[in-house]
Amino acid sequence: MQDTSAAFKGLYDIVLRLRSPGGCPWDQEQTPRSLRGDLIEETYECVEAIDEQAPAHIQEELGDLFLLVTMLSYMHQEEGLFSVADVLTGVSEKLIRRHPHVFGGLQVKDSQEVLEHWARIKVEQEGRKPKDSLLDQVSPALPPLDRAYKLQKQAAKAGFDWPRMEEVVRKIEEELGEVTQAVASVQEGACAQDRVEAELGDLLFSVVNLCRFLQVAPSVALQRTNSTFTKRFKYVEKKMAEAAQGMNQDNLALMDRFWEEAKRTLDLQGVDCTHGVLGYSDKV
Repeated sequence: MQDTSAAFKGLYDIVLRLRSPGGCPWDQEQTPRSLRGDLIEETYECVEAIDEQAPAHIQEELGDLFLLVTMLSYMHQEEGLFSVADVLTGVSEKLIRRHPHVFGGLQVKDSQEVLEHWARIKVEQEGRKPKDSLLDQVSPALPPLDRAYKLQKQAAKAGFDWPRMEEVVRKIEEELGEVTQAVASVQEGACAQDRVEAELGDLLFSVVNLCRFLQVAPSVALQRTNSTFTKRFKYVEKKMAEAAQGMNQDNLALMDRFWEEAKRTLDLQGVDCTHGVLGYSDKV
């Protein structure tokens, strides 16, 4: 197996070459802002590869993420703001500082106590200002689905939570009823479209809450469904083309038959029961 240090040095040297005079014009034109979308896209592609449990695909997508992180770090090094080494050293020091139960003598009984110590370390050792609200700890920059999930997790820490999952399900049913009422009002000309938007938001928020109760990350679940939908729809397109039938509303019954066929025949990945609930985004 190749030496890890040498492998990273090789990637670093390639990034330097790409950004240097005589390198790649496209890479030279990029900025941290221009690569934001790529960072998000590659992250989700990596999640998809993990869902597929395909080692070769996971390796490729992790490589793309390593490239982007290295490129973004080097861009700031070029500006004299910080170096790639600073990024690596900083995260190493943070990991050691945040894990006194591993690198020091602290004793903890479970992961919840670990989280409590992390919160104190952020304030007492790292000088972070205590938040005025528990919800201030959730970044406004998160995608809405992920932010809803984390807002609910924070509120639950203060005891603001449903006692049982059955109550969450009833809340979803209630919100769905309110969406139906809002849609009916709009159709009757008695209500603005923004009420429908608000009620749909409430419904989505309640579904995210159910995800939290079941310890499922909503964005990961939705990404999985997006992938499944794509595979099935492409199957329908293929079968409709073979049958010389157009993809249109008049052929909906035939498309639906092929859709059900796709559900039975496609080799869909099974459920991975080894995932953890806590992610590193809760730690850093």
